[in-house]
Amino acid sequence: MMETDETRDDDGLVSRLRLIEDRPLEDRAGAYAAVHEELRAVLEGGDTPVDGRAS
Repeated sequence: MMETDETRDDDGLVSRLRLIEDRPLEDRAGAYAAVHEELRAVLEGGDTPVDGRAS
């Protein structure tokens, strides 16, 4: 099966969420909030990269 950019992005997100789950409970909220803000910026920004660099 050929892996697409979307599949790799999904795999990265899932891996990141798993790492967050491995953190102590008191550290998770901040980590989830950071992921939430990044996803919100991507969805609201359209074609603008999250890191602000042009592609």
